[in-house]
Formats: sequence, structure tokens, C-alpha cells
Amino acid sequence: MELTPDLRQRLLAFQQLELTEYEIYARLARGLPEGENRRILERIAADELRHARDWQAITGQEVKPKRLWVWVYTWIARVFGLTFGLKLMERGEERVQGGYKDLLGVIPNVEAWLQDEEEHEHQLLGMLEEERLHYAGSVVLGLNDALVELTGALAGFTLALQNTKLIALSGLITGIAASLSMAASEYLSTRSEGSEKHPLRAAVYTGIAYIATVTLLVLPYLLFASFYLDLALTLLVAVVIIAAFNFYISVAKDEPFTRRFAEMALLSFSVAALSFAVGFVARRILGVDV
Repeated sequence: MELTPDLRQRLLAFQQLELTEYEIYARLARGLPEGENRRILERIAADELRHARDWQAITGQEVKPKRLWVWVYTWIARVFGLTFGLKLMERGEERVQGGYKDLLGVIPNVEAWLQDEEEHEHQLLGMLEEERLHYAGSVVLGLNDALVELTGALAGFTLALQNTKLIALSGLITGIAASLSMAASEYLSTRSEGSEKHPLRAAVYTGIAYIATVTLLVLPYLLFASFYLDLALTLLVAVVIIAAFNFYISVAKDEPFTRRFAEMALLSFSVAALSFAVGFVARRILGVDV
């Protein structure tokens, strides 16, 4: 069939995308142990390669995969989890499906390829079971509690103590003690619930999330001498942590990002504002001068 220059470029872009996704699926499949997940990824990789060859039969031109994309998505899947990496890539596949729909009635076999893409999405959504997502609730507990408690505590300490070293010391002591307490509570709670989660692992996930958050929130007070600047940076770090974590959950578990982000941010900043006011009042009433 005759292709206009614009249509040829669109088809070459689809061809390259299919070939790139073939490389990603194939690499991830090779990194999995034998089992159903690996077989499904191998099947999807084969479908993507077939699509790329079908496009090549129409364009009559060879293309190479985008090596940078292959490396990026493979790295994301290995670092942040297979579920997150694949579902993040699936968001790109949704755009591809929209592009395919524009070609219905123009290019033969597009209907069959579109059906393949939709089948891939359903398979990916149902195939994966990862420990890190199984314990997402424990991570949420540690992360959320640390954000609420430490942003509030550091805001109060900032106005009450007005000394960066003392604020950092107080924040670290408060944070580490709270993380151990929260981990112990999660262990006992998980054990009493009798859920599928392992109590010790749930406690570890909660404790690590808490300590990591505490470290990031306290870090500005260890780096800069202005305690008001440190408080502003701490609040900024809190926003970044909330945004990053909620983006991860929204992709991996198909949950809404905006509502979860707004809830966590509003809660953390409300507690910080209240604690700042408490610190101001306490300093005035007690006459503290550090």
C-alpha cells in the first residue's frame, strides 16, 4: 500500500516502540525464575516482536529499539519492582492503543493488534504478586506516621530551641525511638491479626520506612545553619516524599494519586503548623532561651 510521508513516520514510530517493548519484556523474562510469570512475559515479548515485524512488512524499513528506554525500564523494574516497572510501561501502551485506534480502517490487522495490547494489560494486572506490594500497608504506616510526627516535632523544636544542632539531635532521638516503637506495634498487630503477612517482615518494613523518612527530614538541620531555612527544606522534603510514594502506589496498585497525595500533605502540614504554634507558646510561657 502507498504510504504518505506522515503516515510512514507514524508507522515507523509504532514499529520502533514495539521492538523496544519486545527487548524490555524479553530481558525481564530472562531475569525471572521458571514459572507462570516468566511464561506470560515471554509470550508478550513474542507478540511485541511479531507486531514489529508486521509493521516492518508495511514500512519496508528496519529500525532499532530505543536502547535508552530498554535500559531505563529494565532498571526501574529491577530496582522498584516488576509490578511498578511494567505498569509504568503499560501507561505508555495505553497511548499506543489510542494511536492504533486512529488507524482502524486505514491499516489491515490493526484490530487484531489492538486486541493483543488490551490482552497484555489484563494479563499484567493479574499476574504479579510481589512481597514489597504485599507489605505496602506496613510501609504506608511507617512513612505516614514519620511524616506526621516528625514534621510536627521538628516544627515545634525549631521555634522552641532555635539551635540547629539541638533540633537535629532532638529530632533523631524522637524519630529513632518512635520508629522502634512503631515497628514493635506493627509486629504485635500483624501477629494478632493472623494475616498472611509475616509479623517480623511487616515490622522491618515499617521500621525501615520510618527511619528513612526521619533521616531525610532531619538532614537539612545537619547541613545548614539557618533553622528557618532548615524547616522550609524539611517541609519541602516531606512534600517530595509524599509525592514520590503516592506516585509509586498509584502506578503499582492503580490507586488515585491526587486524593492520596492531598490527604497526606494536608495532614502533615496541619500537624506541623499546630506544633509550630505550640512551640511558640511554650517558648513564651516557659521563658526558654537556648
